[in-house]
Amino acid sequence: MRFGIDVAQQRMEFGEIIERVRFGEALGFDGAWGFDHFVPMYGEGPGNCFEGMTTLAALAAATSTIRLGLLVTGVTYRHPSVFAAQAVTVDHASAGRLELALGAAWYDAEHRQLGLEFPPTGRRFDRLEDELEILTRLFTGEVVSYQGAQISLDKAQMRPVPVQRPHPPIWIGGSGRRRTLPLAAKWADVWHTYGSPEQLTTLSAELDRLAEAAGRDPASILRASSLSLSEPWDDVRREVAAMDDLGIGYLVCGWPGEGKARVEEFASTVMPEFAGT
Repeated sequence: MRFGIDVAQQRMEFGEIIERVRFGEALGFDGAWGFDHFVPMYGEGPGNCFEGMTTLAALAAATSTIRLGLLVTGVTYRHPSVFAAQAVTVDHASAGRLELALGAAWYDAEHRQLGLEFPPTGRRFDRLEDELEILTRLFTGEVVSYQGAQISLDKAQMRPVPVQRPHPPIWIGGSGRRRTLPLAAKWADVWHTYGSPEQLTTLSAELDRLAEAAGRDPASILRASSLSLSEPWDDVRREVAAMDDLGIGYLVCGWPGEGKARVEEFASTVMPEFAGT
């Protein structure tokens, strides 16, 4: 089992974000995760919220081993070509430690407030499908022309190519059977979702079926979910063990309200029990 720590870069000063990620790195977490929003998602009233990709670039320079990602980037926030350039930059700045997680975006209120277009669900998923195609093609470094449902390219080329070849690991988040799971089956190196054991079992079996239909080995898609560190430790252990039994291989741990001491206790007492699973 691999563990990441979610630092959620909101309602704090930037120095604390760096401190949290360095703390997670020192404790042996595999990855540090932010989110992709421009306004705080939790709590009342205005507060700090730092942009995701530029935060990752800064964290790349402030760390050396921990992997870095946003769970997940919304396709409505950036043109895919701009996002490709940002991703390559972060991958180089981090010497190949970027995790590239994508989703169709959902927070309509944020879009309205900031004047960002928020298309209907179907169009957002069309754009996500275009983005996956565009990213993976641009990452080759070759000349690319592409006619998509939402976005097209005309003899486009980007250099350098990513440090990680053929590209940083692609995460796709969600559980929708009509669009999300087929996209994960085709493109994802990692699939992240939530749900009860029964739901996760059913969805994972569906992902297996779709991956095989797409000509992929289902075992090549790492399954990931999330974990609260605020429950009693025995409950946390049972949750991790249950996820392990379901074939989940990566858990993103939410930063607990109890603070750093709670994270440190988890890393020293619970994480080692599942390090080899």
